Amino acid sequence: MLYAILCYHDEDMVGSWSKEHDTEVMQKLSVVQEKLAKQGRLGPVARLLPTTAATTLRKDDPPLVLDGPFAETKEQLLGFYVVDCKNLDEALDVARDLGKANPGGTYEIRPVGVFRPGSVEQ
Repeated sequence: MLYAILCYHDEDMVGSWSKEHDTEVMQKLSVVQEKLAKQGRLGPVARLLPTTAATTLRKDDPPLVLDGPFAETKEQLLGFYVVDCKNLDEALDVARDLGKANPGGTYEIRPVGVFRPGSVEQ
């Protein structure tokens, strides 16, 4: 089963990291990613741009488009992983490994109900 591991953290804190610290964290995370990739279990991974680049669509009638993020939360969604795991316990183990590489914040783990692989041109 595929699980989405959603990465939440205090965006101001992460944004204040030096380039060197950010590179160090990303290298530690890549160790976990490479392990999962070699096992054929790693799906899409994304690091999102800051919430200042976000646009919000309120599903009102009529819909309302707003500049910026408007989630009611102290931590922001900074990125995600999609990982193939046998069960929730295995997905939690992956989240724990990621947490060791990047302490702080929160990982929300959710089963993926629909997955349609695609490609992104760069």
